[in-house]
Amino acid sequence: MTSAPLAARLTRVAGPLFFPVTAYGPDGTVDLDTFRAHVRRGIDAGAAAVFACCGTGEFHALTQEEFRLVVTAAVEETAGRVPVVAGAGYGTALAIQYAKLAEEAGADGLLAMPPYLVVADQEGLLSHYAALAAATSLETIVYQRDNAVFTPQTVVALVQTPGVIGLKDGYGDLDLMQRIVSAVRTQLPGEDFLYFNGLPTAELTGLAYRGIGVTLYSSAVFAFAPDIALAFYRALDSGDDGLVNALLDRFYRPLVELRGKGRGYAVSLVKAAVRLQGLDVGEVRTPLTEPPAAHIKDLVGIIASGRAVLEEYAAGERA
Repeated sequence: MTSAPLAARLTRVAGPLFFPVTAYGPDGTVDLDTFRAHVRRGIDAGAAAVFACCGTGEFHALTQEEFRLVVTAAVEETAGRVPVVAGAGYGTALAIQYAKLAEEAGADGLLAMPPYLVVADQEGLLSHYAALAAATSLETIVYQRDNAVFTPQTVVALVQTPGVIGLKDGYGDLDLMQRIVSAVRTQLPGEDFLYFNGLPTAELTGLAYRGIGVTLYSSAVFAFAPDIALAFYRALDSGDDGLVNALLDRFYRPLVELRGKGRGYAVSLVKAAVRLQGLDVGEVRTPLTEPPAAHIKDLVGIIASGRAVLEEYAAGERA
């Protein structure tokens, strides 16, 4: 952990946000050595931040002790070079326990995931996140998705909640997000608040989210193909529409279509892809399951297609 506020460090990022998978050994226990190698590779490849034990990292499947060990490993491997954000979820009491473990492990912030199972009203959601943000000194990003979807006025209240610095949107309603951004901008002018595109393959909607001013996004692809993810990030940032569209057409859209063929593929397909790149991070824990061989074959082809785009683009630049 560094002394610099998380919000400031995330405001000036120069690369994708990295959501590492959690590695398991052959016996199913957490493999910290492999996880550390995974984190090192991501940082060396240009990750702007490490989000440990979040959705892609199977937060739902980790015990509190495993969570503590994994977050600690992420903090040690980053050594302050980039911020580490840890997941926190379930009901308020349990979420606070995870938040305190993350703080003790040296994390820089929290990604507050939706409460477990229950569908709460706006007042209850606001109370939940306010209590979580007040429980530690860590800055908190609230994750909008599933059973935690907010009205614009609730987000205005979240912006004014001490410790809450941003909203990660995994719901994907651009009309709602535009109204949220507009409400905060008009009711709290000058307020610095971070917005993140948090859809499972955020690059596919990157252009649309940029249209409403949301430029930060989580990149699941960075976990297994940082070269593709970073090339897309730079092309999107620089306005290189040719490369953006080529990667969307030949890599990201086919990947999203494959992801839609199985339950839990936002995690298990990513983990399979990490293994394909030579790092044995193990399989997902139940209740998730592994993709069948036919889908793995498709995944191999999609990754190859993405890299072919990069090769063709590089050859064109050299010509």
